[in-house]
Amino acid sequence: MAVSSEVLLCCFLWARDGEAVGLSDYEDRVLALVPRHGGQVLQRAVSDGADGRPHEVQLYRFPDTGALDAYLADPDRQALTGDRDRVVARTELFPVALR
Repeated sequence: MAVSSEVLLCCFLWARDGEAVGLSDYEDRVLALVPRHGGQVLQRAVSDGADGRPHEVQLYRFPDTGALDAYLADPDRQALTGDRDRVVARTELFPVALR
């Protein structure tokens, strides 16, 4: 049985106070870069962030860790770091398996 090098990730994102719309706008821009590295956004869900819930939950897939690393190092993504710092309070990123 072949072992897949595919990387499946879940990301929870919390907005800074008053920046839920800004977080969503930032994510629109940065997630548009995922396909250039062979990745795919599988699902993106938005909540109201009430009671400590994340404002966004995302699932995505990359063909391997090299593709993920290339996305994370993408100069266009890096150019948005200031925007990210302004709108994102907290991020949790972790590997998952889909069933």
